[in-house]
Amino acid sequence: MNRLSYPQKFTLIGFLFAMPLTLVMYLLISEINSRVDFAKKEIYGNQYLRPLRQLREYIPKLQMLNYQPLNSNSTSGDTGELESKIDADFQILANTDRQLGNILISSDSFNNIYQKWQSFKLHRSQWSLETYDSVYQSLASDINRLSARVGDTSNLILDPDLDTYYLMDATLLKLPEMQKILSEINFISLRISLRSDDVTTAERAKLITLSGRLREINNELAVNMQVAFNNNPQGNLRLKLSENFQNFNSVAEQLTKKLDKLITSTALVEYDAYLNASDLVQNSSFKLWDKTLNELDFLLQVRIDSFVDRRQKIAIFVLIILAIVMYLFVSFYRAVMQTVFVLDEASKKMASGNFNHKITLENKDELGQVVGSFNKVAEALVYANQEITVLNDRLKAENMRMSAELDVTRKIQQMLLPKDRELKEVIGLDIAGFMEAADEVGGDYYDVLQQDGRVKIGIGDVTGHGLESGVLMIMVQTAVRTLLAYDEPDPVRFLSAINRAIYENLQRMKSDKNASLALLDYDEGMLKLSGQHEEMIVVRFNGSVERFDTIDLGFPIGLDADITDFVAETMVQLHTGDVVVLYTDGITEAENMNKILYGLERLIEIIKINWQRTASEIRHAVIDDVRSHIGEQKVFDDITLLVLKQK
Repeated sequence: MNRLSYPQKFTLIGFLFAMPLTLVMYLLISEINSRVDFAKKEIYGNQYLRPLRQLREYIPKLQMLNYQPLNSNSTSGDTGELESKIDADFQILANTDRQLGNILISSDSFNNIYQKWQSFKLHRSQWSLETYDSVYQSLASDINRLSARVGDTSNLILDPDLDTYYLMDATLLKLPEMQKILSEINFISLRISLRSDDVTTAERAKLITLSGRLREINNELAVNMQVAFNNNPQGNLRLKLSENFQNFNSVAEQLTKKLDKLITSTALVEYDAYLNASDLVQNSSFKLWDKTLNELDFLLQVRIDSFVDRRQKIAIFVLIILAIVMYLFVSFYRAVMQTVFVLDEASKKMASGNFNHKITLENKDELGQVVGSFNKVAEALVYANQEITVLNDRLKAENMRMSAELDVTRKIQQMLLPKDRELKEVIGLDIAGFMEAADEVGGDYYDVLQQDGRVKIGIGDVTGHGLESGVLMIMVQTAVRTLLAYDEPDPVRFLSAINRAIYENLQRMKSDKNASLALLDYDEGMLKLSGQHEEMIVVRFNGSVERFDTIDLGFPIGLDADITDFVAETMVQLHTGDVVVLYTDGITEAENMNKILYGLERLIEIIKINWQRTASEIRHAVIDDVRSHIGEQKVFDDITLLVLKQK
């Protein structure tokens, strides 16, 4: 940012501010548009269902009329009139399908139904009663399937609000199902009335089934409508539909009672009385269907209007905010640039030796305070210039010294870490390591040393971090390399010697630092582990996990003069494909923004997922997962990871 001019900075800031706001506005409006389109598609579905509703009303009536002429010629006029109504409905449905067929994917189903209707009209006089009934049932079933398909493709079945969902359930599912049941009851009763004998056992069983189903759907409809009434945000849905719903519910209950008498009585029931009751329920169901569909359309349109209104308000609000922000931004920019320009001119004059120049601005904000302070500095600069120069020189020298010390220590640390080529030279092991300091200089340590066929692996963690911890880490690394060079094989003497050297240096430094340190000796698949550190994780070639606690294998380095009695060792046999993971607590105790620790269990889990990969890939997977967990949180401790895989 310091390389950019103020106009460039303000331009960049303005762009960075406008971009997310524009994106958020776009996403929000896109979401609203999506909901509007969703509701519009539901309205399209209702538009398509209306002519289908007429067909569901007229075709069962036509079936009844067509059945009677087989026994009587008294209804031919009514049949012709009803066929004309059905033809007209098919024309309406054809026009609707031309408009909405591509959207609702309904054209193929409609064409099939229409062709079946034309064939129905041409050939029904040639059919037997059984064939007629079969074709009629097929036509009615196709209409119901088309209705269900429209419900699926128009999003009606997915309506998100309880009131409109249950209105959809009534118009698309419950009422059509009841109308179908009523048509079956009417047809059975018609056949019964046209015979001179009593109801057959099969007819009685069918009526029992239909009566139970009718009562069941009526009860479900009553419950669902109450849910719709109770969850209507406007609170007026009950008032609009209650009369039609109560009338329907009342005549439906009367019909079921009449039907119960027909089922249980051995005597014939008057057909006209029963048919009138059934027709009354059918007519009432269609009235309720019409009213419910109209209210569903109304509520969907209210929802659309609400979304459109919200979209407009959001757009207006955002535009107003943008205008205000732009005004403030431009005003702030002009004020800043004016002050910067004046200060720049004054600074140039001061640089040329003119310390008596005064700046005059009318700013009453912080920039005005800056100008006032600048003037005071100019006055004091005459008397303090030499002293400031001396202090600056001293400060510069001290900063350079400290920076050089930190830089040298950091470079030494990085130079002492094992190189990739060294790791590749280790026979029998695929090795990958990682260390990242929390500060410029870290207190973590890991090393992989190979000498005369012996492989010594070490990992440690010095308390704290920074320069002092980094120096102690270098001491530990140096001691390990020195003892290895002197070919000390015994882990007790090895760790005790390191501890004595470190302890004496810490006493001389008057430092309270100490370090955890674990050492591993590797030889042809056998690991010898000693020293106290974090747990060692081993994932076997079959995916099982073993954990090795080091609490009883050593003692912190530098805390006591003699740790001989605390040092022990354990042996671990490795097989081809086995993975060994060593780590510092900078991984397991890494915190995210919610102060949740990464934890050992998560570390083990990510290793289990990736254990079949190479050591380098496992390292990358673990470190990426740790960084994902930390997120924007500050890293408080050094992070070190060492992965060994038996070849």
